[in-house]
Amino acid sequence: MGILIALLVLSVLIFFHELGHFTAARFFGVQVDVFSIGFGKRLWTKKIGKTEWSISAIPLGGYVKMKGQDDTDPTKISYDKDSYSAKKPWQRIIILLAGPFANFLMAFLLYLAIAYMGVPKLLPYVGSVSKDSPAYQAGLKKEDKILQINGINIRYWEEIGKQINASKGKITLIVERNKHLKTLNITPKVIEDKNIFGEKITRRIIGITPMPKQTTLVYGFFEGFNYAWDETVKSSTLIFKSVQKLMTGAVSTDQLGGIITIVDVTAQASSAGILALFFFTALISVNLGVLNLLPIPALDGGHIMFNLYEIVRGKAPSEKVMYNITLVGWALLIGLMLLGLYNDVNRLWGAH
Repeated sequence: MGILIALLVLSVLIFFHELGHFTAARFFGVQVDVFSIGFGKRLWTKKIGKTEWSISAIPLGGYVKMKGQDDTDPTKISYDKDSYSAKKPWQRIIILLAGPFANFLMAFLLYLAIAYMGVPKLLPYVGSVSKDSPAYQAGLKKEDKILQINGINIRYWEEIGKQINASKGKITLIVERNKHLKTLNITPKVIEDKNIFGEKITRRIIGITPMPKQTTLVYGFFEGFNYAWDETVKSSTLIFKSVQKLMTGAVSTDQLGGIITIVDVTAQASSAGILALFFFTALISVNLGVLNLLPIPALDGGHIMFNLYEIVRGKAPSEKVMYNITLVGWALLIGLMLLGLYNDVNRLWGAH
């Protein structure tokens, strides 16, 4: 059941991406020949107007085939009035940006739904105190509720680490214990750790873990929009940084995941509840948006680069150059997909 939900999620995200392209193309009067979810043999097709709407056998992507544009052969160009090639470069760029934009919009709407459903937040209650840790030596105890750090009010557990790392030297805690307030002075310990990218960092800790005591924060109408915007920007920045570190070698290529990992994690998220599924779906949607903006021929970002070149130079690259660069782009794209698949198989093999 989880795998079916994962495939459905991917199909919905791909549909929204391609719908973005489709909507912008039709706005500028471009004829769309095919709108397909999936690749390969068509399992279902219905022609509406001049567009063939299809569901294909391999649910690993999708495409919108516009008149005058063919990623498999960029030399197939049409200059009819309703052709993609006949449109001005800035119009083509908007058509290309519309797909990733749809993914960012989808993520925003999912985060908005999460905000109105309620975001689970751990409360700042101490669950355990490590022996001989700075917190232990200062007298912090289990079930203490941390109210303030250096005069800053603490509402949720996640704020504790942020305030500790943002401070220098000693920190002053105000805690509630048995309905009484206590003031504690603690000197955090500096440790070496790794961030989410596996890079070495230093951080300040006091040696405590949280109690499994949480609340649900339901946002108001306008606050929900702020939350959705912040989360969309945060997740987009995270994906951009991940790609940058992957390209510079700061993150090993064995961290790259493929379709199996996406399906597996989505299936796990679906079993954890609707909220977890929405969180992960939003992250995948942002991922699709960011990756499609990479300047790789055969991706939206690559086509945008060609059109920017045409705006700057006043003419499009030659058909031969376009053809060769597109072949290189496809080779790179297929190589990345195979690498992700190889890593997926290795992880599965290691798990067993």
